[in-house]
Amino acid sequence: MGANCVKRQRTPVRNIRQRTSVEENNEEPFILVLNERSPNPSSSSGTSFPFLRRRSVNEDSRQLWYTRHTLSENDIDKHVLETLRILRVSAENDTNLIIRMRMFRSWANGEKGWKMILNSLIRAIPLEDPLGPSAITLFIDHCPLPTKKAVSNFISELHLSRDLNKQEHGVKTESRHRNICAVLGHLAESLASPFSKLMLTDEILEYLLSAVNAESCVSDTSSTNILFSLIALEKLSQVKDNKDRIMQTDITHRLQELECFYASDDYRKRQVGFLSQWLLDNIFLAEGRSCTYETVDVRNINAMLNDNDVSEYLKLSADGLEARSDAPSFESVRCTFSVDRGVWFYEVTVVTSGVMQIGWATKHSKFLNHDGFGIGDDEFSYAYDGCRQLCWYQAQSHPHSHPSWKEGDTLGLLLDIDNLETVFYLNGIPLPPSKNLFNIAKNGFFAAASFMSFQQCRFNFGSEPFRFPPTDREFSTFNDVAILGDSDKTILPKHLKLKALLQQRTSFRDDHCTICCDNEADTTLMPCGHDGLCHDCSRQISQCHLCRQTIQSRKTAEKTLDPNMA
Repeated sequence: MGANCVKRQRTPVRNIRQRTSVEENNEEPFILVLNERSPNPSSSSGTSFPFLRRRSVNEDSRQLWYTRHTLSENDIDKHVLETLRILRVSAENDTNLIIRMRMFRSWANGEKGWKMILNSLIRAIPLEDPLGPSAITLFIDHCPLPTKKAVSNFISELHLSRDLNKQEHGVKTESRHRNICAVLGHLAESLASPFSKLMLTDEILEYLLSAVNAESCVSDTSSTNILFSLIALEKLSQVKDNKDRIMQTDITHRLQELECFYASDDYRKRQVGFLSQWLLDNIFLAEGRSCTYETVDVRNINAMLNDNDVSEYLKLSADGLEARSDAPSFESVRCTFSVDRGVWFYEVTVVTSGVMQIGWATKHSKFLNHDGFGIGDDEFSYAYDGCRQLCWYQAQSHPHSHPSWKEGDTLGLLLDIDNLETVFYLNGIPLPPSKNLFNIAKNGFFAAASFMSFQQCRFNFGSEPFRFPPTDREFSTFNDVAILGDSDKTILPKHLKLKALLQQRTSFRDDHCTICCDNEADTTLMPCGHDGLCHDCSRQISQCHLCRQTIQSRKTAEKTLDPNMA
């Protein structure tokens, strides 16, 4: 992402199960401290040994010593908080951040160290930090994969229960619940099916469900608890057996009580309502309930987020104007309408205050969600990041003068193609115009955005009055010019979209071309004799699509064509 630093860990690491001995597996995390003086044998600071190196002729001959220092819970907590601070202001692959991430990997390279890291994330990440839950997923991704035993022991040592959730109150305990849900959800999503099944114990299920209560959605902290309980249940339900167990509870009744918060002016409650509605449409289907796309009014909406031009894990609302990501990857989307000339403007309401890169992109801009690249990370897009106070172009950032955005803020985005300018506004206050987007891109501009995990915002392409419209120039809106057919306005739930694709696939006739699936397969390739193609598609290849033999001629039902014939 413009946050390359939040790219998911790809460096090969040892599984915990590959540890060579019980002693090594139970080894506590440690660091090596370099000293200039010989250690005191009676010191309790840890084991010491000489630092051996080759010296030049004129170099000081003093012996250097390493002292092994075993880390305490407090040491790890300090490391977590300092890494979180650096992550919040880090623009690219900051060396300090990379080293700190590698320290997580080193310290968690045994079952005891792995559990100490996860417990520190639960204990130390503050509730008020907008990057806290995203940091949890990032830090866990940099740790080795746990064993089945390590997961089981970790869960049992949390001592979770429905009664415990009801008894806990206060910011510290609310923070603990949020972080536990973030850890459990990410482990369930990252690990294989047997591990995920192991995680959903009766105690865990009761603990998560006890927080999903509309009556308790009265404060920011309660709403946050409900939200992350739902996220954990969603990720656990990715395994069919887990989903079946959850569906045996009253989860659909609880979700239907919560989806009424979808349009709430309280942005924490709004997240709960959005996710509840999305889960009812896509995961936990309630008998007798209509899907939201069947009831939502989209008659006045002519431009929306494109359900066919979106990375795989981004959640879109049924009206196509709101998006949310709960995935550990960097999810992106473009809108349905592009422009080549003129002056254009749209607004975004910030629902969450974490990392999102929102701006403009062409069709050539790449969505590499698992590699952390999105809008503003190539030469065909330009983006505003209100969390880290940066603007992004070609994966390079420069700071801007706006304060960090917060929930409820309005981001305005103006594109002046005629004058080769883009302008970003926060609550009506503009930044100086930028020409970066037009260095290479010249036309075909879409509104676009990328989302770090647990982020959400709502778009206004002109179907509603703008809160802070530009006053220094006239502009057009997508909604006034674009045209969408009824089918283009329909955002199907995932299971219905898959069903439609399968029906489309089974509707292909056996005698259709295997490449375009439209024309009749009337051509045989010679001399190999392979068929199943139409004449138009056979003209696009010089080698057989099956055996790779050079095509000397093409035989149709009527005549044999020389390969060079038009």
